[in-house]
Amino acid sequence: MKTSDLKNQLQDLVPAPETGTYLLAVSGGADSMVLAQCFNDLGVTFQVAHINYKLRGEDSDLDQKVVEDFCENNNIKFHLYTVSNKDNKPAGSIQLWARELRYNFFKEIREKESLDFLVTAHHLNDQLETFIINLSKAAGINGLAGIPANDNHILRPLLPFSKEEIYAFAKENHIEYREDISNSKNDYLRNKIRHEIVPKLTETNGHFLENFKKSSLYLNRTKHFVQQQIEEIEKRITVFNKYHKILSKEQFAAKSDFVKFEILRKYGFTQEEEIAKIFIAENGSVFFSREYQLAVDRNGFVITELKEHISKESEEIILENNDNEILLHENKGYQFIDLKSFDWLVDLEKISLPLKLRKKKEGDVFFPVGMKGKKKISKFLRDEKLSILEKQNIWLLCDSEDQVLGVVPYRQDRRFYAEQHTEKTLKIRWIKEQQTL
Repeated sequence: MKTSDLKNQLQDLVPAPETGTYLLAVSGGADSMVLAQCFNDLGVTFQVAHINYKLRGEDSDLDQKVVEDFCENNNIKFHLYTVSNKDNKPAGSIQLWARELRYNFFKEIREKESLDFLVTAHHLNDQLETFIINLSKAAGINGLAGIPANDNHILRPLLPFSKEEIYAFAKENHIEYREDISNSKNDYLRNKIRHEIVPKLTETNGHFLENFKKSSLYLNRTKHFVQQQIEEIEKRITVFNKYHKILSKEQFAAKSDFVKFEILRKYGFTQEEEIAKIFIAENGSVFFSREYQLAVDRNGFVITELKEHISKESEEIILENNDNEILLHENKGYQFIDLKSFDWLVDLEKISLPLKLRKKKEGDVFFPVGMKGKKKISKFLRDEKLSILEKQNIWLLCDSEDQVLGVVPYRQDRRFYAEQHTEKTLKIRWIKEQQTL
């Protein structure tokens, strides 16, 4: 391994590496210190982030010192996170907790410093260990393809290089690093694989790691090909995606179990039992992954980002009154179902300004124009036979005292409807997206 080898690898990952800006995750171990030295030799713009977990007493502080001294000697900006009691170390998996903590810290620094990429020091041996772990979990091609070299602004340029090559480079270039003694224990699955399984595999063939690297490359090519095919299939069965993605129920149900799984896996639905339930669920059923909501509609599966859905459900928008007229416009941050533009007139003497738009709440009622008595908003929407998508784009027009003036854009409340003899009126107009104010 040479610095030029890493430069070539970096060029394979990003089009113009010399123009990029990078945040390097540096623990103080041989792999991350070699990574830092190579980036310094390449002359690219980078900063360094280090986590002191305080799990190994003085050893943790010495790890920090090695990284901090390197940055100080080379005039590199250094970011430190020191774990304290407020971080609430869990009783369960320390590894999962530590991983989430460090990646949250890295993301925060990268965004604050406007850096293009996070760079980690994962190498070929890490890739082999991950392959074996995923093989034992029946993870499929995505798991067997292992750690991606370029994924969501995270670069791993050392993946083609073995631990042996990295140690040799550190020795040849007199790079100071620290050994984490906890890595020598077998109390974690990865360490057990590293110390017991990998040595036996490499004993069987002197070229085992090199052959594994080629196999990993073939698996990644196969993975990318499959992903392209799945994306094409998904495009063909997507019937609407202006605000949400809707997959045709009929066309989707006709696909193989493999295709169904691969498409839904993108949205966080990874349990085969749950996926099976989706296709036999009644209309109106809703399923949740960590980041998405999937609603079963009459003709399709409506997929919505969960954070968007939650914010819209709780959103309340105050409307400005301009010369006794309020213009509703899709570009202002709210969406309506795709109906024609309309005008409403309300009696100003019966309402309190300012008006607002909000989502419906449990128990909301109104007195619809053209109907007798009052009606629950939820029943009105059911009677209109609206799809789940249409219901999500329904807003209630209310005054400052939260009186419902109408269900936008369907029906006004007759209590506040302006008659011909009404002297003071307020006009509410919906201007469609393509029109101008």
